[in-house]
Amino acid sequence: MNNEEAPPHEQNKMVSPPTTTSLSLPNDILLSFLSRVSRLYYPTFSLVSKSFRTLIASPELYQTRSFLHRTESCLYVCLRSLTDSNLRWFTLCRVPDRKLTNFSVSKMRSRGCCLRKVQEAIRVYSSSSSSASRLLEFINIDFPSTLGIRGRREFARLLQLPASDDPVLHHNVVHGQIIVSGFDSDTYLNNILMKSYSKGGDMVYARKLFDRMPERNLVTWSTMVSACNHNGLYEESLAVFLEYWRSRKNSPNEYILSSFIQACLHVNSGRSMVFQLQSFIFKSGFDRDVYVGTLLIGFYLKEGDIDYARLVFDALPEKSTVTWTTMIKGYAKMGRSYVSLQLFYQLMESNVVPDGYILSTVLSACTILSFVEGGKQIHANILRHGHEMDASLMNVLIDFYVKCARVSSARMLFDGMWNADITSWTTVLSGYKQNYLHKEAMELFSGILKFGLKPDVYACSSILTSCASLHALEYGRHVHAYTIKANLGDDSYVTNSLIDMYAKCDCLNDARKVFDLFGGDDVVLYNAMIEGYSRLGTQGELHAVFNIFGDMRSRLIRPSLLTFVSLLRASASLSSLELSRQIHGLMFKYGVNLDIFAASALIDGYSNCYSIKDSRLVFDEMEEKDLVVWNSMFSGYVQQSENEEALNLFSELQLSRERPDEFTFADMVTAAGNLASLQLGQEFHCQIMKRGLERNSYITNALLDMYSKCGSPEDAYKAFSSASSRDVVCWNSVISSYANHGEGQKALQMLERMMNEGIEPNYITFVGVLSACSHGGLVEDGLEQFEVMLRLGIEPETEHYVCMVSLLSRAGRLKEARELIEKMPEKPPAIVWRSLLSGCAKTGNVELAEHAAEMAIACDPADSGSFTLLSNIYASKGMWGDAKKVRERMKFDGVVKEPGRSWIQIDNDVHVFLSKDISHRMAKQIYESEPEVEKPRKQVQSEEERSSMANPKKKLKDSRSQFHLDP
Repeated sequence: MNNEEAPPHEQNKMVSPPTTTSLSLPNDILLSFLSRVSRLYYPTFSLVSKSFRTLIASPELYQTRSFLHRTESCLYVCLRSLTDSNLRWFTLCRVPDRKLTNFSVSKMRSRGCCLRKVQEAIRVYSSSSSSASRLLEFINIDFPSTLGIRGRREFARLLQLPASDDPVLHHNVVHGQIIVSGFDSDTYLNNILMKSYSKGGDMVYARKLFDRMPERNLVTWSTMVSACNHNGLYEESLAVFLEYWRSRKNSPNEYILSSFIQACLHVNSGRSMVFQLQSFIFKSGFDRDVYVGTLLIGFYLKEGDIDYARLVFDALPEKSTVTWTTMIKGYAKMGRSYVSLQLFYQLMESNVVPDGYILSTVLSACTILSFVEGGKQIHANILRHGHEMDASLMNVLIDFYVKCARVSSARMLFDGMWNADITSWTTVLSGYKQNYLHKEAMELFSGILKFGLKPDVYACSSILTSCASLHALEYGRHVHAYTIKANLGDDSYVTNSLIDMYAKCDCLNDARKVFDLFGGDDVVLYNAMIEGYSRLGTQGELHAVFNIFGDMRSRLIRPSLLTFVSLLRASASLSSLELSRQIHGLMFKYGVNLDIFAASALIDGYSNCYSIKDSRLVFDEMEEKDLVVWNSMFSGYVQQSENEEALNLFSELQLSRERPDEFTFADMVTAAGNLASLQLGQEFHCQIMKRGLERNSYITNALLDMYSKCGSPEDAYKAFSSASSRDVVCWNSVISSYANHGEGQKALQMLERMMNEGIEPNYITFVGVLSACSHGGLVEDGLEQFEVMLRLGIEPETEHYVCMVSLLSRAGRLKEARELIEKMPEKPPAIVWRSLLSGCAKTGNVELAEHAAEMAIACDPADSGSFTLLSNIYASKGMWGDAKKVRERMKFDGVVKEPGRSWIQIDNDVHVFLSKDISHRMAKQIYESEPEVEKPRKQVQSEEERSSMANPKKKLKDSRSQFHLDP
């Protein structure tokens, strides 16, 4: 048939295109194009039409544009869109031919027109173009030939082939071919097509196909439920299952039930649905299916019912590796790691070979139990089965070693990994931080950058924590710069670590800048800033804590438990009882549960505010108490000198399930020392040795202090010698012990040993040394040590000046003592003037005593010690009138002298007496027996005086009497 020529009037209007070689466009090319495109599913045709019209606009096809527009209209006919075909035909054709138009439209309006009739219509037209090869290339590339596809098996095979780069387009093309071929009602093909759509992530087409299916079998329902789960549409999955359950014709199989349980695991309302269906599952025996049974185990574990999960597990005749992994992991999460290990050993006895997931879970259980030998066995199993190439499994193994304090083994394992990723580096880095190897952590972090890896937020958070511990401010600034460069600064973990690092390095201004930049409405960052201010402890920063908390409340940010814990620490530092009570009230207002952590903070807060009764009320309200709560109460009693109450509470602890630890015994030993009860202290020492805690530094320091207060410096030195490690606190304790017993030379010798062993003394060390020199009358040595302290860069504190004033005034060098006071950089407190006043009492310098007393009273008018010392000086000089005036002034100012106190322990019962006290139940018998006690005491005293006169150098030792006088 001849090709169609363009009408003459159209040729006159045309702009002559560039001269090209005219090639004939064969009819078979166009017919092949139409036959291939006509099988497309309608949603894909928009892409086809766009590409086709782009081809029409080419200058090379300018002369044949009218024919091609008609061809495009035929495509719409093939796709049963007559409206679009008419629009294309009458608006896009430049040369309307009435005869041909009527002929084609009549055929196109026939809704059931077949491909043969379209081909007949196309053969009426012909054209010439210079781009036949270009059109042919376009057809061959975008529309592969499908003329040979006829049967449903071939369609099924095509759907199961790997999709192209655009799987949705591929499935749409095949879907269109299925519709044109008349298989659009085939359930088998629709099931496969629906599964293909879901795998490609196109659930819209899958759902439309499902809704339009005339017949649905069990595979159809199972495929749809599984498809929804695969794409995270769990609620829709349950809706489909319920629709199936209401209209079911066949009994469900294991596949649809397993998909149903999987959806219930991710939906809150699915819990009740599983319980409603579990009777059917157990009655039908599906609980013995490996897929359904494994998902049931996971469901029961999520509900916290591990016993039901174990029943289902034991009833399974066959168990897959997923089943074992689910059960082992469930026991580990429930805190029953030892059962996880037992299951693993059962697994090893069966024929199931453990995979990487099981080994990772068992390693986590060994980590929780700190079961090093078990972890080594898992390590051997990993090497035996060749799992060392699995980087994720090796990372779990490294984490096991570092959490079991086997850092060197973890590092050797890490160094042997050729495929170490950033997770491997971060795990080792975190291990160094957890084991306080902060310098090694900094070196490792530098190695990450040298190897070209990019540290993530976890690596940056770990290294910033190490910088905070080492006060490595400059290195921390470098890490901060890297986080900004790597765009990690807005992460909450990194920001929290930055604030903590700057706060611990005493750079609160920089911490505040980070907070103001990234704070926003994140309660974690508010907690970090509040903690940073409260840690510093100065008045300004402590008040800033509550300003930040006020800003937090104005922004309607709900405070967390950590917020209140930091606020309680700040109020305790301010010793504000009213503020602590307000914070306690806010905790109730915000519904913060009084758990163990909150109770410990409240007890500490009230104890530091001198309200031990409130602390005990909080303690008694706790239904469950762990050892931390008990220790908080012990510490509060000891801090407030309620030593008897601390000992009584310890008796209650022994009746509970909790067992005392090193912190408990440290408080108990301190209480025994405060009571000067050597026998009780020795009993606690025996318990400490039985439990193997004597090498703990806290215990050693408490024992040193206790023996010193009980008048046994020899035992204190034995405890010092037996210490496994001696820190500066330990050395300070033994030096103070010698100082309290007037052993000045021994205290100086211990200072020399301390410095020879490389321990740098601090300001507390020199308080003990100067006190020893003062008690021992070593004036020149004291002055020398004061100069040594200045050379070491230690600024003198109030305690140092008190010791030096006491040293000089006891030696009669009152003028030098006064000059030293006047040279103090700050205003001297009352205790410094009181030390000078005590020295004046020994020398009898009334004039200087009056000046020192007036200065001390001006600094602390409520202190009775200054009045008492001045009154005693007047009395020693026979100035009874002046002494009486001082007593009257005390009475007028309302100053009350604390009465002396003594106590005695008989049959584990402590009896306390005050001056002129008649409140004791046996006071009458005691006062009646006073003359009988006084007579032998005077006889003994006279014998001691005669012995001392006969042998002046003889020193009488204290027999560790049970009577003690509190000054």
